[in-house]
Amino acid sequence: MINDIQFTEKNLTSYAGILPLLNYTNDEGIFQVLDEMLKFESASTEKIKMNHLKSLICGGFIGLDRLDRFLQIRDDRLIKECGIEIRTPENISRFLGNFTFKTTQMLRDANFKIFKKLLEKSKLKEIIIDIDSRAENVEGNLEGAVKGYNPGFKGNNCYNILYAFCDNLKAFITGFRRPGNAYTSNGAAEMIKEIVANIKDCVDNIIFRMDSGYFSEEIIEVIEEANYEYVIKAKHYSTMVSTAYSEPSLEWKELEKTNKEFATVIMKLNNWERAREFVITRKKKPDDETLQESLFEYDKYEHDFYVKNKILTPSETIEYYAKRANSENYIKETKYDMNIGKFKMHSFWSNEAFFQIMMLVYNIFLHFKMDNTSESEYRQQINTFRLKYIYVAGKIISTGRKIILKIIEGYRYKDIFWKCLSKC
Repeated sequence: MINDIQFTEKNLTSYAGILPLLNYTNDEGIFQVLDEMLKFESASTEKIKMNHLKSLICGGFIGLDRLDRFLQIRDDRLIKECGIEIRTPENISRFLGNFTFKTTQMLRDANFKIFKKLLEKSKLKEIIIDIDSRAENVEGNLEGAVKGYNPGFKGNNCYNILYAFCDNLKAFITGFRRPGNAYTSNGAAEMIKEIVANIKDCVDNIIFRMDSGYFSEEIIEVIEEANYEYVIKAKHYSTMVSTAYSEPSLEWKELEKTNKEFATVIMKLNNWERAREFVITRKKKPDDETLQESLFEYDKYEHDFYVKNKILTPSETIEYYAKRANSENYIKETKYDMNIGKFKMHSFWSNEAFFQIMMLVYNIFLHFKMDNTSESEYRQQINTFRLKYIYVAGKIISTGRKIILKIIEGYRYKDIFWKCLSKC
């Protein structure tokens, strides 16, 4: 039975697991990439940038969800032994305030480079890229935050973040923050061009998957001009159903294990330059919705349209598109495990810089897991990883010329520490 508590012990850490992560990040050359690719015009900011970047990356490893939480690791002996001096929240905020469009773009370029390293490790020659977005609620008046699509907090100001994930690797490729009133597909065509320019030499084929918010001929043409493939859910334009039903080749077949039918048709929409292949599914409306006599056959059905150039059967197309939901899970993980949206600063570019840094940390986790854990653990969520590998109590002891990290004798995952041990 414990009869007393004494707050007298020194040189303890609650986050012994950041040692292998920091060593790994250094050994993989990721700190070097940041140092070389991110350049500030101010000499004083340039001088302190790596200490602040390493501090923010430490915070990302641990899962700090507010700037003032950095105070709880400021005196951590392990972090200090790794050559990182955690500054005050005000100092960190001022550092992030130095970011501009130019320097946040440098962070985006660094993220591309780190993703390419992961892609090269995987040796994949065909990848699936899911593009999606989410609203980020804002309380108060922050720079660039305006009223827009914000389903959880209607009427509040918000940002809108555009993401691109590689589904094969669960990895973040690129993305950026937009004002809350940005239309879903704003910037998507340009982002696809960036993706193609950055990774075209790494893969033989890319398949883009998107929901109806990205259904536009401009986006489709960008993909086609790059000779890649796509499966995109179509919007329900008022004339689409009637156009499809007017095609002589339309033939409905039963979709196995569902109450739906499917058909394929090649058709040209009114404002499009050329015709494309569509897969259509239809499901009979409930009887109470079709009590009145329908003038047209299609009035009796609910329809979904998918435009594609990938060679798939209709049933394969529907199943293939359904897996796009994985990207929604990845976005949730960035929101809850990487705390995207919880750090709020007045400056738009400060918030964008924090987003880019946290997504870099997200991909560092994937690099680490690919090289050091089992295949089954690779897709485990980040908070699960933290519980197993980062939230580990330890004590730092200095003996002669050695600095030793002591961890509980029965720790189950000690091999990770041995594998990643290098000079800190």
